[in-house]
Amino acid sequence: MKGILFDMDGVLVDSEPVITEAAIKALKTFGVNAVKEDFKPFTGMGEERFIGGPASIHGVPFVPDMMEKAYDIYDIIGPKKVKVYDGAAEVVREFRRRGYRVAVCSSSHRRKVLVNLKAAGLKESDLDALITGSDVVNKKPDPEIFLKGLQAIGVPAAGTFVVEDALSGVAAALAAGCRCVAVTTSFPSDKLRSAGAYIVLDKLKDILKVI
Repeated sequence: MKGILFDMDGVLVDSEPVITEAAIKALKTFGVNAVKEDFKPFTGMGEERFIGGPASIHGVPFVPDMMEKAYDIYDIIGPKKVKVYDGAAEVVREFRRRGYRVAVCSSSHRRKVLVNLKAAGLKESDLDALITGSDVVNKKPDPEIFLKGLQAIGVPAAGTFVVEDALSGVAAALAAGCRCVAVTTSFPSDKLRSAGAYIVLDKLKDILKVI
């Protein structure tokens, strides 16, 4: 096994409360008084739906400027407020030190992912590849993002682990032909195992002990 693809949200960082805060503030400038509960049905669907869905609930059509405004706010508050999971940067750098080809494959927009990397104490140069939602058409559970990750690091699926937290991410990893290591930040262990996760961990940092 010589490749490892990390999801971002729920694996390296938890940014959902912060992007929600940014989206609420952004939508208010468009006359939409959204609340946190409005965003839950659209979680994991990409930022366009995450922001556009609540707008539609309040009868306001989505326009791309809503998303850009949310990113403008996220650029400011994200580096300070995003929760970073213990050992995130250490784990990424250690796998590269061990000779693995390492990529982050996040369904979020590239602009948001770069803020999250900064919050985690990482740079794009710490990775062999960075694939974001800006680079793909189909979202998870479609395997497109992991297939692009495999191509970018030049390691076959049979030699690559994917690190995920979500059931849709586990499904995407398996559909890409990879083994999946899951962390229990979003779903309980039994659900992740039932979805097909090869290894389930409670803490990201523990991955250094098992791989």
